[in-house]
Amino acid sequence: MRRKEKEIIEDEILNEIIGGAKVCRLGLSDEGVPYIVPLCFGYNEKTLFFHSATEGNKIEIIKKNPSVCFEFDRNIELVQSDNPCNWGMKYQSIIGHGKAIFIDTLQEKKEALQIIMSQYAEGNFSLQDLAISRTTVFKVIIEKMTGKQSGMQ
Repeated sequence: MRRKEKEIIEDEILNEIIGGAKVCRLGLSDEGVPYIVPLCFGYNEKTLFFHSATEGNKIEIIKKNPSVCFEFDRNIELVQSDNPCNWGMKYQSIIGHGKAIFIDTLQEKKEALQIIMSQYAEGNFSLQDLAISRTTVFKVIIEKMTGKQSGMQ
């Protein structure tokens, strides 16, 4: 990272950023053509969890190329100045890479969907087996991630 003073290396802060994020932007590559999609997600033990329809562009791309990147951000605030050259942003962000793996068993899907739900609300949720069987669930095993922040002192 070029600006080391902005780097976040503490796992606790990285986890706080992910815990406070509402969207994960997932980056995919389809034969060299980038594709980014914002998704609801869950996070547990260095693993991201996602759900999707059973077919579509992102599913087809992941089947061909499971290497992904992801991005989170929070605490975004525009910092204005009388001098337009001094405008900036306050933010916290994470960028990372990993491998996507489809989850096939009903029990593993239930567990992953509970993790996703816990990102947005407390409690356990009743999930119907038929609905789960019609849902694609996949996880991304995080290989590396870096955090960056500005104006958060």
